[in-house]
Amino acid sequence: MSLPEAFTERLEKIVPHERFAAVLKTFDAPKQVTFRVNTLKSTPSELEAELSQGGIAFERVEWMEGVYRIAPEDKLRLTQTEAFYGGRLYIQNLSSMIAPVLLAPRPEETVLDLAAAPGGKTLILAGMMQNTGWLSAVEPSRERFFRLCDNLKQQGVTNAHTYMTDGRSVGKKCPEMFDRILLDAPCSSEARFKTYDEKSTSFWSVHKVKETSKLQRRLLLSAFDALKPGGKLLYSTCSFSPEENESPLQHLLERHGERLKTLPLVLPFDNVQKPLERWGKEVYDERIQNAVRILPTDTIDGFFICLLEKTS
Repeated sequence: MSLPEAFTERLEKIVPHERFAAVLKTFDAPKQVTFRVNTLKSTPSELEAELSQGGIAFERVEWMEGVYRIAPEDKLRLTQTEAFYGGRLYIQNLSSMIAPVLLAPRPEETVLDLAAAPGGKTLILAGMMQNTGWLSAVEPSRERFFRLCDNLKQQGVTNAHTYMTDGRSVGKKCPEMFDRILLDAPCSSEARFKTYDEKSTSFWSVHKVKETSKLQRRLLLSAFDALKPGGKLLYSTCSFSPEENESPLQHLLERHGERLKTLPLVLPFDNVQKPLERWGKEVYDERIQNAVRILPTDTIDGFFICLLEKTS
């Protein structure tokens, strides 16, 4: 199976020419499996000892403490361990771990995860908050909401309050309530396409990308309304499309740019590129250049991240 032709043509315009072939190759094979210690239930040294005793071979991810990788064929064994069933580890792609870490919530803060299911990022937020403060987790889908609740319970999260509601309404209901907000927005999931899995691309189209962009814009406006002055908002997607990344941010800055600044991000690896300066007829605000587009490798999925601060 090949990737949709329209997707490949667009990707070639987004990714730097010298990296395009390498990026395209990452869709052909399963990535290494990454997982992290749940700091609410264990420590890196305790988890390492437990896995080693159980005969699980793993490698540390050097640039993120308590994060490990294994070969794809070893995933089944990992999911059969007591550490997995006991919620002492959580399997998650590296790029998904980065977003909540960059948001950097502190204990006792009021934090919102505006598109929370299945809960992997919410778990990291809770761990960084040391199960203190107030962590709101929002999810509109009934099925995904209950999966979120189950994950939080299994992992020992006690500071989270879950809400089955549409994130687009939260800003009006809770104006300027949160110190930090994570919006890992619903997207076309382009970074998770696989040439060996037809289902991964079956719902994709340029039309869907543009429709998803409309939802992302409204969610960003809601997040802005819910953010306290001086608070920080992190926007991310697992899509390559500018319509889902630069464009929603442009829409937000056009409406509230006088009360927002973007913060520069530095990541400990080189498979990143700056955001686009323009796409089609749209020219983007230069402040968006502080965001980053993570390019996929055999270990990490593609991802887009922008960190904003609301001025008083």
